[in-house]
Amino acid sequence: MPTVEIDPDELRDLSGHEEKDDDELKDDLFGLGLEFEGRTEAGAFELEFAPDRLDRLSVEGVARSLRYQYGDARGVHVPGTNSPEWTIRVDDSVPEERPYVTGAVIRDVNLDEEGLESLIQLQEKLHATMGRKRAKGAIGIHDLTMLKGAAVTDTESNPTIEYVGVEPDEDRFVPLDSDAELTPAEVLEEHQTGRTYADLVSEYERYPAIYDDLGLFSFPPVINGRRTEVSTDSRDLFVEMTGTDQWTIDKMLTIVCYALAARGATIEDVVVEYADHELHRPDLSTKTKTVAHDRIETILGIGLDPEEVIDLAERSGLDAERSENKDGDLVYEVTIPPYRVDVLHPLDVIDDLGRAYGFNDLEPKYPDVGTVGGRHERSRLERSVREQLVGLGFEDLLNFHMISEEANYERVDVSPDAAVYGAGKPATIKGPYSEDFTMLRTWVTPSLLMVLERNTHRAYPQDLAEIGFTAAVDDGENTGIAERRRVGAVLASHEAGYEDAKARLQALCRRFDVDLETPPTDHPTYISGRTASVVIDGEDVGVIGELHPRVLVEHDLEVPVAGFEFDLAALQ
Repeated sequence: MPTVEIDPDELRDLSGHEEKDDDELKDDLFGLGLEFEGRTEAGAFELEFAPDRLDRLSVEGVARSLRYQYGDARGVHVPGTNSPEWTIRVDDSVPEERPYVTGAVIRDVNLDEEGLESLIQLQEKLHATMGRKRAKGAIGIHDLTMLKGAAVTDTESNPTIEYVGVEPDEDRFVPLDSDAELTPAEVLEEHQTGRTYADLVSEYERYPAIYDDLGLFSFPPVINGRRTEVSTDSRDLFVEMTGTDQWTIDKMLTIVCYALAARGATIEDVVVEYADHELHRPDLSTKTKTVAHDRIETILGIGLDPEEVIDLAERSGLDAERSENKDGDLVYEVTIPPYRVDVLHPLDVIDDLGRAYGFNDLEPKYPDVGTVGGRHERSRLERSVREQLVGLGFEDLLNFHMISEEANYERVDVSPDAAVYGAGKPATIKGPYSEDFTMLRTWVTPSLLMVLERNTHRAYPQDLAEIGFTAAVDDGENTGIAERRRVGAVLASHEAGYEDAKARLQALCRRFDVDLETPPTDHPTYISGRTASVVIDGEDVGVIGELHPRVLVEHDLEVPVAGFEFDLAALQ
């Protein structure tokens, strides 16, 4: 889980509760879902946070949540903005791979050392999370006094900066942490930060660049220019963000604006001019969710008056108004503040209400049912299969259900639309936390290969097995997603072969009294002529074979690997 470093003294100051000692703060933070992981050498709290609450990536965001928890703040707060005085014009030359930009002007900000460190940490954490290591969104923060905007036309009053595309060696500028003028191409080769993020733009025909009237001052998503470097003397800032998705960079901008507003800054709109439309940013619009009263009581297991629900909402930083649905049932129209990127469903609202009520204050009670609990039939089957696999010499694993499209398809030579086991249209994550977890896996074998890849330093043989969840888009399902539990196993050793995998699969099938057939087949992940379908009781339910050398090389494996995978339900 990601962590954020918070100075407890600054947190007390920003939350308005100087009387809180460290232990009280830790308890209050735990109530917000922030777990204390230790202290840094400088004495800051290291807090583990839920990756959905990106508004708490800074001390300002955490202090805001505490003020709501303490009852010092209530309801939705949207900071006011001044009319725009600056324009970002998007040129037709901008690389199509990174077409979007957003921005804001921040006036009269008070940036002491702690404030500057907090801003830098927020920038880095947003890059790592929403920005997907800058691939989806990158942040540039500049000293506004060092920018000179020029009007694009004689009639245009706003000073304008331009987001353009440039040739790799077309222009020069002095990047941060450097004294030499470099071209964008030279930055990628010679500058440490440039080398770190070179893969993000190195394949572009033209590189993203941002100009003012004095020249190039930002090379997103790689590095800013030294001319506009922010310091503790900076009072007016220009914030620009570029990316592959307008929604993502707009939400990243909103979180930054709220953090700076908490330090007394004034936010000023910026006009973003595209070829066919223009936007006023930052986007501080709210959204609403309709939540039924009876669902709140059912989920939390308590009875609440409407006034209590509204009070809990306001103490969560939300607004709620009573209403009725078409059936006359009591519902609430809940207003969500613009910095809350995590509220996607009414259940997210109910979770906030429960935290405001206090989960520790909820009294446990027995359910109103007259039956004795027991294992589900599928759970009993899964447990029995797992025991048999362990008995056959496999080490039992539990991997993540999420994976990247590269790992699930490309690294094992499978196309999503191929007619082979393990293929299928992916169920992708709309707002993934990491580029390593962008979809639900369609089969188990890629996860097992990744475990082998991470353990090449360990002795062989390595025999691994997993009974795991898989999913793929299926229009024939009510939910649109076909969910399966599958049995996957791999054998990695200098002697591993098809016969070894089949022998263990046969032993497993005999234990469950099912008929096994293995007719030859072709599969891109496996060696042709050493691959077969897994047919159980006459139904084709899986694949078995020796992994293809291309797949082994891709995973840095230097020993043969054989394996099988099939649907768990086939053993019922």
